[in-house]
Amino acid sequence: MIRLCIAGATGWAGSALARAVAATPDIELVAAVSRTHAGKRVGDVLNEPRLGGPIFATAEAALADRCDVFVEYTKGNVAKDHVLAALRSGAHVVVGSSGLSGGDYDQIHAAAVTAGRGVLAVGNFAITAVLLQRFAELAARYVPSWEIIDYAHDGKVDVPSGTGREIAHRLSAVRGPHIKVPIDQIQGPQEARGAEVAGSRVHSIRLPSYLISAEVIFGMADQRLVLRHDSGSSAEPYVDGALLAIRRVGSFVGLRRGLDQVMDL
Repeated sequence: MIRLCIAGATGWAGSALARAVAATPDIELVAAVSRTHAGKRVGDVLNEPRLGGPIFATAEAALADRCDVFVEYTKGNVAKDHVLAALRSGAHVVVGSSGLSGGDYDQIHAAAVTAGRGVLAVGNFAITAVLLQRFAELAARYVPSWEIIDYAHDGKVDVPSGTGREIAHRLSAVRGPHIKVPIDQIQGPQEARGAEVAGSRVHSIRLPSYLISAEVIFGMADQRLVLRHDSGSSAEPYVDGALLAIRRVGSFVGLRRGLDQVMDL
């Protein structure tokens, strides 16, 4: 039985995961983090009587009772502190929050190695998003130029999304994109060419009607390839991937980025 703590268990994605855990025989939700619902029980808040874990206002309080895996599903401004606290407590960690930088991940990796625990950072748990990342890596080996478009709802404050950051990180391990006109030589505001993330140009669009979508456009002479992932309005596509991450994060030590790192792809 895997003893689980979810930070953000009453949020959009965390609540879908918690409800799925209630029907999962090998995972037990023993605690949760939510400042809004601190002092209550997860099952009462989610109207799921099979969930009995208490809700705490802070990760440190929730981690006082040992858990095997800590899932971070809150916001980027507190995610790193939550992950480091979980590692100090002896838990493996699954990171579903966005907004963490490359420097943050370097620090998390060092802490995970010191603790002898695994951290799996997943920008997007949806299988189609995982496949987009892998297909983009393959395409970058043959097509020299690309740009990334990151779509999300107008209330999302972090840019790019975790999905967009992860794609850029993956592509940087293949090579840097060819840019015919260097950014410092363009005429007009440089911001119009997007931001540089891990060597790739990334454009973040924040508008009503979008949830999370990601698009990578590859181009070469007289041909173009467009890879795109679109998510729907429910959090259900992320549940199976999150459960897989929870079950497999204890199989390695240190930081790994991307759900495909524990999948047979």
